[in-house]
Amino acid sequence: MQVLVGKLFPFTMFICLMNIIVLPLVSSSSQQHVKSIDSIADKKDSIHKVSHKLMFEIRLHGFLLWASMGFLMPVGILAIRMSNRQECGTRLKILFYVHQILSLLISTAGAVMSVKNFNNSFNNHHQRLGLALYGIIWLQALTGVLRPCRGSKGRSGWFFAHWLLGTAISILGIINIYTGLRAYHEKTSRSIKPWTIVLTAEISLIAFVYLFQDKWLYIQKQGLILGDESVTPKQQDSSSTEKQKESSSEKC
Repeated sequence: MQVLVGKLFPFTMFICLMNIIVLPLVSSSSQQHVKSIDSIADKKDSIHKVSHKLMFEIRLHGFLLWASMGFLMPVGILAIRMSNRQECGTRLKILFYVHQILSLLISTAGAVMSVKNFNNSFNNHHQRLGLALYGIIWLQALTGVLRPCRGSKGRSGWFFAHWLLGTAISILGIINIYTGLRAYHEKTSRSIKPWTIVLTAEISLIAFVYLFQDKWLYIQKQGLILGDESVTPKQQDSSSTEKQKESSSEKC
């Protein structure tokens, strides 16, 4: 009997030791599995809550900032460039100022909405870049109000600073629209491909018009487009020679 107990005692101790070691590991792994399931469920619940509670605010915020930096500001830049070359420059300048003031008000409304409704932890590029843009927009508006008169000493420095701020707003604003679309996708898990394609097409069209404005005056000088009529340089030379012949015949 003692021999049997002596043989069973090590086996019993081994079973107890295995229970002590293995059972906590099994329970901890099961708890981790439950936690992972809970985290996935919480993520789905958060997306569900966003889609019902904040979806309208997110879309409205994106629309306001697109209308300000992605549409009104570029159109205003095209308008002020056209006003320097056309006879109806006064109307285009008025249109430019209306566009810029409206763009400033819309971007301010989008900023107020983001501060009021969103979690502004500034832990991503979209929020940080947006904060910098809000400051640059108001700084450029202030430089526009404090514009020196033409011919003054500070006019060239002001022009360079105002141009630099405007260029920074245009470029950073477009970049921030793309980062906003990316943040929208990460927040809601919805596709942003159609909006990205539309935005890229719009920016490409605006860039084409901007570059074409520089060549428009050159095209007119080359005689390719003069008002509603097309006149070539050879026709101009023939008309000038005919006028010279007529003037010489009149003198005779």
